[in-house]
Amino acid sequence: MERELVLFLTTTPYSSENTHTIIRLADAALRKGRAVRLIASGDGVFSVVKGQVPESVKALEELVSRGMKVDI
Repeated sequence: MERELVLFLTTTPYSSENTHTIIRLADAALRKGRAVRLIASGDGVFSVVKGQVPESVKALEELVSRGMKVDI
């Protein structure tokens, strides 16, 4: 059974560095060949909505293209 890094994001993209920290953690894990899943819940959903934080959405789209799964 493959181990998967699960990241749980519940904070708004504007109130803290959590979104950017998750992007960096997911990037590092994918580079090491790990499976990564992002669960966005509550205010964390705004990090994956286009138009909220364009830099974050672009970075998350790139991570998804590399294999990260996203659950909302």
